[in-house]
Amino acid sequence: MRQEFAEVLEARLVSYVQIDTQSDESSPTAPSTDKQYDLLNPLAEELGAIGAQDVRLTDYGAVLATVPASEGLEDAPVVAFLAHVDTAPAFSGTGVKPIVHRNYDGAPIVLPDDPARIISPETSPYLAEKKGDDIITASGLTLLGADDKAGVAVVMTMAEHLLRNPALRHGPVRICFTPDEEIGRGVHADLPGDLQADIAYTLDGGQPGEIDYETFSADKALVRIEGVSIHTGTAKDELVNALHLAAKITEMLPQVTRTPETTEGREGFIHLYALRGTAAAAEMHFILRDFELDGLAAHGALVEQIAAAVAATEPRAVITCEITPQYRNMRYWLEDDTRPVDLALEVCRGMGIEPFSPPIRGGTDGSRLTEMGVPAPNLFTGMQNLHGPLEWISVQDMGTATEFCVKLAQRWGEEA
Repeated sequence: MRQEFAEVLEARLVSYVQIDTQSDESSPTAPSTDKQYDLLNPLAEELGAIGAQDVRLTDYGAVLATVPASEGLEDAPVVAFLAHVDTAPAFSGTGVKPIVHRNYDGAPIVLPDDPARIISPETSPYLAEKKGDDIITASGLTLLGADDKAGVAVVMTMAEHLLRNPALRHGPVRICFTPDEEIGRGVHADLPGDLQADIAYTLDGGQPGEIDYETFSADKALVRIEGVSIHTGTAKDELVNALHLAAKITEMLPQVTRTPETTEGREGFIHLYALRGTAAAAEMHFILRDFELDGLAAHGALVEQIAAAVAATEPRAVITCEITPQYRNMRYWLEDDTRPVDLALEVCRGMGIEPFSPPIRGGTDGSRLTEMGVPAPNLFTGMQNLHGPLEWISVQDMGTATEFCVKLAQRWGEEA
């Protein structure tokens, strides 16, 4: 089954990644960018073309559809499969040129549009295991966008396979493609009600066998600095440079022990990811991450304390710190009902793949969806080296993910 999916998965992914769907945190709209509709609209049309029912595009930019239950299994739990269409703002997603490296030979992959960028088994050890697979990369100037268009391709192909093979018995299956996951806004407040699912799975993970049920808890911190602007020719004892104050705040952060580049495993962090402004006014954007709520609160308190300390050194400036919740560790809810995880582990082992469940140093739409009442572990797609030009994926791994989803949908049908 895995190999029969390869051709259609490859075609879908190559098509999808060429559509620029980058999200934008600074935009207040939902979706945050109109260009996400350049993929959302065709996906809705494609679902209709393969025979899905109840296809609709919501006013907040989610595509929803139904694969009807097999006769006699209408009362089985409704299981949903989700993937997000947006790509990360961290690196350009414009003008993606996907390259299929057929029958990968095990050598380093030199990306032609920037030969200094090389995907090597030395730096990506999992690539060494993919000799003989068909590897898809970008050309070196953009990210690929397999995060999460690989998930979109897997979910679409699974839906098509179930619809075209009525002998595969399953309960009701819901399909959902969301916008804005990369900026933490993928699960709109109306989505759980519109999804109408008992259980959900996000397809947004890596290596085959990865089944995630523990994520970071996440907050966002915004530090605003208002200085005193004046002509530099008469600035003596008058100018208060907001950028200098921002630099002081940055220097006071624990850069050796509490940043992404110095932490691993279950260690949380404070990440300054954007600094915007002028001498007159500046904004510092942080993400705060930890697996435990007390650790997350401590990160936020530290940013607030540092901002207050710098403000105390310059009373003419106005410095504020705003903490905004983003998502919470899905483990807190999945511990109460382990069945969505247990059945996924069972199906994975039944395919001869030993599952593994690392704590995710990040989050998915599943974190928000679980918190809002629909348990939603995260499943593998095969994607590697996310959010940058060295991103890659094996077509065969996508085939494994598709077979896994088909079998998981069937397994939930047995719960009727």
